Amino acid sequence: APSSLTKMMTAYIVFAMLRAGRIRLDQTFPVSERAWRMQGSKMFVPLGGQVAVEELIQGMLIQSGNDACIVLAEGIAASEEQFVNLMNDTAGKLGMTNTHYVNTTGWPAENHYMSARDTTIIATHLIRDFPEYYHYFSETEFKFNKIAQGNRNVLVDKGLADGLKTGHTDAGGFG
Repeated sequence: APSSLTKMMTAYIVFAMLRAGRIRLDQTFPVSERAWRMQGSKMFVPLGGQVAVEELIQGMLIQSGNDACIVLAEGIAASEEQFVNLMNDTAGKLGMTNTHYVNTTGWPAENHYMSARDTTIIATHLIRDFPEYYHYFSETEFKFNKIAQGNRNVLVDKGLADGLKTGHTDAGGFG
């Protein structure tokens, strides 16, 4: 169970959409009730509000916001389920042969998995394919809706690493 390490693939898809010009950093997406109600880590998106893509990226990568992932997925692909199809297709194209996504967040779900090898594949592709967006992973703090939130990656927060993701669920442990 990859927990929030799943968000590396969510970010990969978002970065690919930015590069292709299909979305913009200053573009806003609406917050659905589904996104607003999402449990776990949150950036605290406002129900019925509009949030900029750049803020959603920060919320997803710095705060590990599950709500941010769903807003991004719905804004890009109309539903989380359709976005997950993009994630699984991309995983296959990148050679991630022991991965299957069920959601964009890493929330515990049956048949949602990623091998350690595949984790290194997506991490390597994020660094090499999208260096212009890598800085989001190393931001130590982010403020949204008057709420200051620190990076959940303790190594980044202490200046000992430059990024990527961490995660925790009972099923997956710490990653």
